[in-house]
Amino acid sequence: MSIVLAAEDIAISFGSNHVLKSVSFVLGEGEVLGVIGPNGAGKTVMLNVIAGILKPDKGRLSFRGQDIFRYSVAQRARIGIGCTFQIPRPFSHMTVYENCLVGAVFGCGLSERAAGRRVHEIFDLIGLAHKKRDFAGKLSLLDRKRLEIGMALASEPKVLLLDEVAGGLTESEVTEILKIVAHIKYSGVGIIWIEHVLQTMLHGTDRVMLLAEGENILCGPPDEVMASPEVEMVYLGVAEKAPGKRRKIALASIAPAEGNVGNHE
Repeated sequence: MSIVLAAEDIAISFGSNHVLKSVSFVLGEGEVLGVIGPNGAGKTVMLNVIAGILKPDKGRLSFRGQDIFRYSVAQRARIGIGCTFQIPRPFSHMTVYENCLVGAVFGCGLSERAAGRRVHEIFDLIGLAHKKRDFAGKLSLLDRKRLEIGMALASEPKVLLLDEVAGGLTESEVTEILKIVAHIKYSGVGIIWIEHVLQTMLHGTDRVMLLAEGENILCGPPDEVMASPEVEMVYLGVAEKAPGKRRKIALASIAPAEGNVGNHE
């Protein structure tokens, strides 16, 4: 098992609001870790900490065993951490091709020729080859989300952070996103995926982590987590306070199962 990303006791506050209190997890190479939780649980903040957009108050964050706590956003992108955002924000007056080219040249430092080859490989994956000359501002929501993923992939990440890429899509469009994520996983990229569309958590992840009140409450196989009373309690707001028990559950299943990491069959 090869661990590509590890977080230990990550905490961050904004004034008196303790958004993340103590979040720990590991991500395996070629593993998809889904993250669920109610609004305000700290999910997007967690991704922003990993990407370097926000600096945590304490904790440890390592990439392939290397301490990256003090790395900037640009430094993290260069070593292999890519991210998407809840609301796709491509350069609307640039073409689909030009948007991906920016990611390859500035995110990965590729020459223009090498970047061009990389972009065409990405088009085959995200299904936008036939729209490469279209302006990004004219794309449908599904295609903007595809482009968002493509721009992140252009930097050749080893870890990809997905923030609600299925949000606002129809059932058939969600299926298209699931196919793209499956192909990315197959290439060996580790993925952390925040989503409210729970279908994606059941069918597109290896493990699911439940985040609530700034802590990871539960982590394990998707079907077990989604059927757990903890999920119902947290979403309904009736969770009983049992910190010791919850912490034990979270830490006991913090690591990926041997059979999940790198298993693409």
